[in-house]
Amino acid sequence: MSELDAAGTTRITRLIARDFRNHTDLELNPGARFVALVGENGAGKTNLLEAISLFVPGRGLRRAEFAAMARADGPGGFAVSLTLDRDGAEHRLGTGLEPPGPDGRTSRLCRIDGAPASSPVAFSEFVRVVWLTPDLDGLFRGAAGDRRRFLDRLVLAVDAGHGARVSAMERALRSRNRLLEDRTDDGRWLDAVEREVAELGVAVALARRETAERLDRLIAETRDDSQPFPWASIRLEGDLDDLVAVWPAIEAEDRFRLALRNGRNRDRAAGRTLTGPQTTDLVVRHGPKDVPAGTASTGEQKALLIGLVLAHARLVRAMSGIAPMILLDEVAAHLDPRRRAGLFEALDALHGQVWMTGADPAAFAQAGDRTEVLRIGG
Repeated sequence: MSELDAAGTTRITRLIARDFRNHTDLELNPGARFVALVGENGAGKTNLLEAISLFVPGRGLRRAEFAAMARADGPGGFAVSLTLDRDGAEHRLGTGLEPPGPDGRTSRLCRIDGAPASSPVAFSEFVRVVWLTPDLDGLFRGAAGDRRRFLDRLVLAVDAGHGARVSAMERALRSRNRLLEDRTDDGRWLDAVEREVAELGVAVALARRETAERLDRLIAETRDDSQPFPWASIRLEGDLDDLVAVWPAIEAEDRFRLALRNGRNRDRAAGRTLTGPQTTDLVVRHGPKDVPAGTASTGEQKALLIGLVLAHARLVRAMSGIAPMILLDEVAAHLDPRRRAGLFEALDALHGQVWMTGADPAAFAQAGDRTEVLRIGG
């Protein structure tokens, strides 16, 4: 491995999960860059991937409420900690949920090397994480909202502040919808809220557009039709996306704000805001066949999605300087031998640590001595 390849490499050398999901007190000490978690269904393999995914902004790969992650018969809180080797330096990251107090309230805790951290955004200095789970198998044929959440996760991996912008934008939209529902006659309140929606909406749209364009360009520059995972072309579709593609941010805000003002009666009748970043769709095409991704076969869609996630991991590395940790839940077992071998080769070239799950250790045999198999649940 060259000096350039080694730079930015982060590996978990210890993972501790206490009262998290079905794990009372579990400790793993992996020594390899490929870690395969094997065990029967229900053993808690995916739970451990979820534990790692908590070290990025958001609610993890299941998008669950934090209270739901606490062990069912436990004290009501949980703790997850990672010991990282980052280019030879050791760091300890921790997160969790305090058990409920007398008032029933809980709070999330974040720590870096024993010191409190303000939010999970601070973890992005040490680790980046991307993942692929079976829940994404229907992404290209599913609802636009699913693709929009997938898009926002792509952005979040390279821009840790994106999640906060999206949350603020969603709160502002809810405020506007409530004002429209209340049929307030005070236009000043609506003007103020719509100004906030426009500012946040344009910021969100610009962040999405930058990441989508960078990813599409990287794919185009590195595509190889001989690889087992086809390349994708991507673009964004939506009224606000069209605005920010043409106009500078300030002009786009003004035009979006005017559209909101002119659409009040229509949105009031609909019971929701019909224009803005909440309507964006991620449009994906199967590059070699030049057809919409959703019209490809199930196997082609799976391969296309894997190729897209691998390309995104390369983009994260290029933009952040950190080789991302890659979480693959039940992926290898569903590939034919050629694609399985191709997956392991592509993962090896990314230089990040890879955590995989599967019921059968044989699914990881083609990865060779790069892989450490850890049995979960007995």
